Amino acid sequence: MNKRKKNLIIFIPFIGGGGVEKNLFLISNFLSKKVKNIKICTISKKFKKKFNSKIKFICPKKNYSENLNIRIKYLICLYELFKFLKSNKNSVVLSFQANIYCIIICKLLNIKVIIRSNSSPLGWYHNNFKKFIYRRIIKLADKVIVNSLDFKKQMETKFRIKVENIYNPLNVKEIKKKSKKKVDYDFFNKGFKIINIGRLTDQKDQITLLKSINFLKYKMKIKLLILGSGIEQSNLENYIKENNLGNHVKIKNFIDNPYPYILKSDLFILSSKYEGLPNVLLEAAVLKKFIISTNCPTGPKEILLNGKGGYLFSVGDYKKLSKLILLFLKNRNQLKNKINYTYKGLFRYDLKRNLMKYYMLLTPFLRS
Repeated sequence: MNKRKKNLIIFIPFIGGGGVEKNLFLISNFLSKKVKNIKICTISKKFKKKFNSKIKFICPKKNYSENLNIRIKYLICLYELFKFLKSNKNSVVLSFQANIYCIIICKLLNIKVIIRSNSSPLGWYHNNFKKFIYRRIIKLADKVIVNSLDFKKQMETKFRIKVENIYNPLNVKEIKKKSKKKVDYDFFNKGFKIINIGRLTDQKDQITLLKSINFLKYKMKIKLLILGSGIEQSNLENYIKENNLGNHVKIKNFIDNPYPYILKSDLFILSSKYEGLPNVLLEAAVLKKFIISTNCPTGPKEILLNGKGGYLFSVGDYKKLSKLILLFLKNRNQLKNKINYTYKGLFRYDLKRNLMKYYMLLTPFLRS
């Protein structure tokens, strides 16, 4: 057996437009220069152009709707993964999604599996059944990767699992370059402009942000642009309609280049209930935007250096968020030191160093 010819299978059933996917593209394309046989197992065929031409794909023959239930997408891709691994035992799997199910399949087939956990399990830690299953199965992975020190601490104390921390690789040059593209969006040309970017899900909790805008709409000329899509979109749009926020809030689908909109904004707000290490905060920091974020597990506090680089508020506390927005307006000219403090901390997310960490971690598995 040629030790250097193991297949590296990157498992990500569904590719959307968020931070996980941005990391997927960076990591996969970098690894394709180092690893000869690399394949992506996914249902999302439309993103093939985002990957290096050397990368091959394990996809179902049938084309499925993007609106297909996420659990069905997982099942379809898990079946495709199982079929491939059953006849290609000389493989190693790096999983980005559906990690628990992926571990089960790999262990049944005696395949090495490395898990990249994207968000803190403390977001659903109150669910005892999920907690029990997660703790039992995650320990079976050959390696677990997380993306922040707080996340690592929680996994090692709450779940007693030894994990590796590799920060999200940040392409600073590309973000700055793309941000220079001119955009003309009338809604976002005047007033005090706030931006939020993320999937429209319960986890991202944009409803808290909308409650804050509703609270402030008579106090200031405020505009909120949300870039994203997801299962909560109709609920958010109903809230906007019921509270006459149409002149203050717009929801726009994910776009490939959100950076000109971030650059055009006055303030970036993250309202999530839980994260891992939110890419959007790093991108806002690259463009030197002031950040207000929930102090959720995990990531924001670490990026904002315990609040020295921005404002933090408790999950769901829209009144506190409203006060912080007003505080920012009052003191914005004196807050450049906070912006610069966060910007200086971005060295931790160095592109080449963190990409190389992935390669160094995977190398022993690919050669064993």
